[in-house]
Amino acid sequence: MNASRLRLLLNVWPPYLFSGVRVTELTPDFRRARVELRQRWYNRNYVGTHFGGSLFAMTDPFWMLMAMRRLGPDYLVWDREGSICFEKPGRGTVVAEFELDDTTLEELRAAAAGGDKVLRWFETVIRDQAGDVVARVRKQLYVRLKPSRREGRDDGGTGAGT
Repeated sequence: MNASRLRLLLNVWPPYLFSGVRVTELTPDFRRARVELRQRWYNRNYVGTHFGGSLFAMTDPFWMLMAMRRLGPDYLVWDREGSICFEKPGRGTVVAEFELDDTTLEELRAAAAGGDKVLRWFETVIRDQAGDVVARVRKQLYVRLKPSRREGRDDGGTGAGT
């Protein structure tokens, strides 16, 4: 699926649609993404600020999706762990931006080349309209070269090949 179609699907995906999350950018090469959360009456918490679950959700799939697409089909990529640290109350429109550079991809490929699992932390900062930090979200990805791709095997990793 190309990036523009995925962006459209994410924008109508019920957890995003009904919480006010909007993917405003997903580059064709999956290098960069930008996500907004506009404050509405239905996504405020008891004290009138952004609901923390929506702040976390707006960052949830992007590191995994971008790594999957940029590394390619030879790699398994999963979200493994996540945390959020709230810095100040979120009001108005808040934004999260993601950028997965070539250096990080090469580090992941090199670390996974021998077939070992790689655990890598990524941080996303959520900012308000003034540029102030509202929250910091950390996500840990699990990356591993698929068994059938290790050592050039074509037997699905079972060892049953020639």
